[in-house]
Amino acid sequence: MKKNALAPEELTGIKLTEPSKFAAGAKGVTVALQRAMEAMGPVNAMQTLAKLNQKSGFDCPGCAWPDPDDKRSLFAEYCENGAKAVAEEATRKRVNPSFFVKHSISEMASWSDYKIGKSGRLTHPMIKKEGSDHYEEISWKGAFDVIAENLNSLSTPDEAIFYTSGRSSNEAAFLWGLFARAFGTNNMPDCSNMCHESSGVALGETTGIGKGSVTLDDLHKAEVVIVAGQNPGTNHPRMLSALQECKKNGGKVITINPLEEAGLKRFVNPQKPMDFFTGGTNITDVFLQVRVNQDIPLVKAIMKQLYAMEQERGGVFDQSFISSQTAGYQAMVDDLGNYELQELITKSGVDAQTINEAVEILASAKKIIICWAMGLTQHKNGVATIKEYVNLLLAKGSIGKEGAGTCPVRGHSNVQGDRTVGIMHFVKPELNKALKDVFGINAPTKEGVDVVRGVMAMHEEKAKVFIALGGNFLSAVSDTYYCAEAFEKCALTVNISTKLNRTHLVTGKVSLVLPTLGRSEKDTKGGKNRQVTVENSMGKVHTSSGHLTPASDQLMSEPEIVANIANSTLKNSPVEWLKLGKDYTLVREKISQVITGFNNYSERAQDGGFYLPNNARQGDFSKLPGGRAQFSVCPLPDHKLAHDEYLLTTIRSHDQFNTTIYGLDDRYRGVLGERRVLFISQVDMDKIGIKKLELVDLESHYDGKVRSVQKFHAVPYDIPQGNLAGYFPEMNPLVPISLYADESYTPVSKSVKVKIVKRKE
Repeated sequence: MKKNALAPEELTGIKLTEPSKFAAGAKGVTVALQRAMEAMGPVNAMQTLAKLNQKSGFDCPGCAWPDPDDKRSLFAEYCENGAKAVAEEATRKRVNPSFFVKHSISEMASWSDYKIGKSGRLTHPMIKKEGSDHYEEISWKGAFDVIAENLNSLSTPDEAIFYTSGRSSNEAAFLWGLFARAFGTNNMPDCSNMCHESSGVALGETTGIGKGSVTLDDLHKAEVVIVAGQNPGTNHPRMLSALQECKKNGGKVITINPLEEAGLKRFVNPQKPMDFFTGGTNITDVFLQVRVNQDIPLVKAIMKQLYAMEQERGGVFDQSFISSQTAGYQAMVDDLGNYELQELITKSGVDAQTINEAVEILASAKKIIICWAMGLTQHKNGVATIKEYVNLLLAKGSIGKEGAGTCPVRGHSNVQGDRTVGIMHFVKPELNKALKDVFGINAPTKEGVDVVRGVMAMHEEKAKVFIALGGNFLSAVSDTYYCAEAFEKCALTVNISTKLNRTHLVTGKVSLVLPTLGRSEKDTKGGKNRQVTVENSMGKVHTSSGHLTPASDQLMSEPEIVANIANSTLKNSPVEWLKLGKDYTLVREKISQVITGFNNYSERAQDGGFYLPNNARQGDFSKLPGGRAQFSVCPLPDHKLAHDEYLLTTIRSHDQFNTTIYGLDDRYRGVLGERRVLFISQVDMDKIGIKKLELVDLESHYDGKVRSVQKFHAVPYDIPQGNLAGYFPEMNPLVPISLYADESYTPVSKSVKVKIVKRKE
């Protein structure tokens, strides 16, 4: 496989400006509307955006940030990147059979991710036959027969891998998990494995539920919100409205991140016209510019000082909560005694005075929420890092009360819902029992593979069929070239997708691309509109109903595609697959019989939806040992960097959501027209002897292998010395498949040891 088939190195013309001093504002509105109208046309754009995130409309195909429970903005209940996501999906461009006649797979593989994504919507089922370099049209029945033949020819069901993306509905995901288990495998990796698996593990072990414990209303009522390892201005812009409301109510915001992001400086709310005249709201009260993956020493430094205050005057920690509802407090306190305060401060990279400001705010606060994203989860010690933050909440008694708790901010729109309805590679005996009782199937009791181990299984030829329900797996996963080799060893790769992406272009011997409806499109059967449901980042389930005419009359909904694959593959199955694929109400009825908390599902999902049970939100820790929330003892990270090594963290640009590239501008960071960028401190540039915008290569050295990427512009930026940042997926080839988080197996994309190589040309 040619290396440049995955990572085109052509430069697109970089221009630097000053980083933005605020997020959103008039520019954000202008860009959102401009992108939508360019893609859909003015009339369709305005009609579609008016339905986005409304109770009678469709859920944003981007992030999973919750919508307000009560009144929603009629003007714009969405953000700039939400509008871009809809524009990408509702584009008027089409990738039809004639497109594939014109363009070979080799040619398309040489395009940038941006160009691939801008090609348009898929319209027909397509197949790449063995030995061919072109996709060609195939009937739906023909596609289902190819899948069934390949699955049924496997030596064992565990030679198949069923991947799930977070854009899938609850109905599609439930059928997907049911099919995989009926087929006989728990090989169900999903995008949680690549993002918030560390959160699920850490929270499950400390609070008894692998989800956050707060609602949107809690954020408004918090006294302190800590935003750690997260850039909401780009990745979850509507979160800024909640932080603005918190500030309005007298709350404080502490930001912990290696980069100071525009959205956490100041927010000009497009829904509030007065903000355009007043300059909006200063969001962050204290910014702790921590070194990459040095959150644990920072939190220990804060906790050590809070504990000293508690010993001196009392009332700083919630001793009543600690004694009645937690375990492990004394071990946590004893661990703090093993470290000198200055040692912790030095490791964190934050100056003592700034840490003191945060300590003073936290000392008197009773209602604290900690929000985080992949800046905490994608490290070797991601689980331990989250547990250290949970220690702070437990010590303050800030779980199980109004305005307080844990808030992992999910990325993709229904990644949490997929997990809730059964997408998981591990075994839950109670789920297996329910599936037996309701459907009469014997679900497998052997644990399946997650993302990392799934790629390894394909590479070792232990898995031979890969089927993806949505997503752009190749661009999302670590160790890009290793993953590409794994795909090429498969007998069959299948992608159920709305748009062309890079995963379609690095294939097994045979490859299928199956086009499906987007969130914004009408889903009709027998002249009746069908609704799907999703779960937001805070555990609320609600409906989603598209209104646009589908991009092609050949599109099929995800639930129907899954049902047809299952029906073609599993002969004499006790499950009425085709009936379920047609009738989503019936699917929801079955979900309510299998999964706790979904009683009267279809009715309760209407008009804004319902919250699922959440023990931590109720202060109930009965699922844990002794019925108590668990304090943790977490060791400090130790990266053992050589003198010429740096710690690289991967980030998104402002013109990006996950692996979808909307454009080439990172407006908030002042980088325009280019993605091949390396953010580096001026001190490190001077030490190495490289100039502004000089092209450099990067290498990582793991497992006796040298992994490299080429031609990145060095951009001086306010980032801690010894740390680097660059965009994914461009930097993903540097992350070895063997580097993953303890316990969660999440790829370690946020703390990769790399070397900077000066180019000779």
